[in-house]
Amino acid sequence: MPDSHTNNNTNNTAPEPKARKSPLDWRRLFSYLAPHRARLALAIFGLLFATGLGLIFPLVIGDLLGAVLAQQGYGALNALTLTLLGLFFAQAFFTFVQNYNLAYIGERIVFRLRNQLYAHLQRLSLEFFELRRAGEILSRLNNDVNLVRTLLTTNIASLLGNVLALIGSIVIVFVLNPALTLFTLVLIPTLFVVAIVFGRPLQRLSTRYQDELAAANADAQEAIQGVRIVKSFVREEYEIERYYRGTEKTFRTALRLTLYRAAFGALMAFLGFGSLAAILWFGGREVIEGRLTLPIISSFLIYGVSIAANLGGLASFYAELRSTLGGVRRVFEVLDAQPAVLDAPDAVAISRASGQIKFERVSFAYEDGVEVLRDISFEVAAGEIVALVGPSGSGKTTIINLIPRFYDPTAGAIYLDGRDIRTISQASLRAQIGIVPQEATLFSGTVRENIRYGHLDADEAAIIAAAKAANAHDFIMALPKGYDTEVGERGVKLSGGQRQRVAIARAILKDPRILLLDEATSALDNESERLVQEALDRLMQGRTTLIVAHRLSTIKIAHRIIVLENGKIVEMGTHDQLMALDGLYARLYNMQFRLPEQTAALLSERREDGALAGESQLLGAPRASLLSSLDRRMKTE
Repeated sequence: MPDSHTNNNTNNTAPEPKARKSPLDWRRLFSYLAPHRARLALAIFGLLFATGLGLIFPLVIGDLLGAVLAQQGYGALNALTLTLLGLFFAQAFFTFVQNYNLAYIGERIVFRLRNQLYAHLQRLSLEFFELRRAGEILSRLNNDVNLVRTLLTTNIASLLGNVLALIGSIVIVFVLNPALTLFTLVLIPTLFVVAIVFGRPLQRLSTRYQDELAAANADAQEAIQGVRIVKSFVREEYEIERYYRGTEKTFRTALRLTLYRAAFGALMAFLGFGSLAAILWFGGREVIEGRLTLPIISSFLIYGVSIAANLGGLASFYAELRSTLGGVRRVFEVLDAQPAVLDAPDAVAISRASGQIKFERVSFAYEDGVEVLRDISFEVAAGEIVALVGPSGSGKTTIINLIPRFYDPTAGAIYLDGRDIRTISQASLRAQIGIVPQEATLFSGTVRENIRYGHLDADEAAIIAAAKAANAHDFIMALPKGYDTEVGERGVKLSGGQRQRVAIARAILKDPRILLLDEATSALDNESERLVQEALDRLMQGRTTLIVAHRLSTIKIAHRIIVLENGKIVEMGTHDQLMALDGLYARLYNMQFRLPEQTAALLSERREDGALAGESQLLGAPRASLLSSLDRRMKTE
């Protein structure tokens, strides 16, 4: 009787929440540069010198050309050439200083931001992850963080370099020839109008590209993680087609983005070279009129190239900035997300709970507003084992999720040892709780590392003792490297029963006071179920236990049974009491539990009488086969 509510699992079709359109907090963004002031100063120092030396080149080249025209001899020519080479070398050195320090700062920003983002993700509530796919979150952690680095280092350095070179070039050419300078500056408004026109669509398309790329990555990640299901349903071609559709959308958006960038670059290049042609035309007239010499017009032409290039660089920076801002906002959107479940300001940390649990008129609704639980009240004594039974969607798993505060009730309160769990720190509350889900989740690493996850400081003896208590030691020792065997991603190298026993060993090592079992044996074969059930029996000793019940063996060990239907408690009591009521529990029991018992008894009698051959005549061959299967199952229970 699995409890399935669509909100309990990651919703693969849930739309990504829209990014907020609030203005970017630039002070917050630049705060990531603050810890690197010294290196930033060194990078700016290199930038200033490299830019300054770049401004001297045209003057030296003009003098070089003047020396050749004046035929001053090889000495002046050689001296000027060596000076030019020295300037090139010095500029290369300072450029190296600038680039190395900016790259270092960029990598440190990525390192800090990724760790900050990941730490924040770990502290968010389950609700956040249910609204987003893992691939989309990872896209923000990887791709979008790189955009922050690009903005704070490469783009800012480019902006500063272009501004300095532009201002320096304008000042120098103004000294050389004010009239020609004014003629050149007429081009500036045109360049910036072009940048503004292209900037907005570039930002919009870049944000859409990042979103679509994240969605395609999420599709691929889901298919890879669920590769067994994909192959078992022969859905390889379907997944290929699904990924193709996602990447095709990304491709089309990328083409539009490329088209805008290419058109922008081509238009800027045309305007830049067009301005050079205009400068040549105007400068040529000045030379013909005798108001300007050839060396000066040569220097002026080089400065004109610099002015055009730097204006184009500024326009490109603006377009790149608009393109990058979408990714930067996506990063800060995650950092600004707040956990739905928070510790109270005066929350206390508890050391060791006795394990008494009380639900007092608890109601709960997920984001859609539909109540999953309504007015739930019950108590569980310390050390008591309580089974939760009911049809699918009745709220069993939701109750399990409320106890460790994965969610908070929308009404009512839950108490642990008489204290409202909202007044207890989440860390200390969850330290009292061990959870064994239907499908055990293991992490990439060794068997030892996965068991030690329950208690990171546990020694080898404690790990082995936990494994033995979980019926896991024998199969672990049979593995190629024993406890040092790699389990693979999500424990794929182990069977379902083996993964479950490792998860139980992990819970045993944690030594919780409260145990929550969410159908921990329902997905296992008979032999694995027997081993896991034995391990669970050891784990439950002396602990308060709530079990989402599915099998007869689980029902039998419970001290009390709570029956749920449509989010409400409809019956409560022992097995005998509930059977006497002849209500929902009795109907569920008779449908799912009583038949195997009757079948087992019937088959036992027929075996004793040697009358197995009569089963096919009495029940039909398919029915007899079913009963034989049920008989094998009942033996393990």
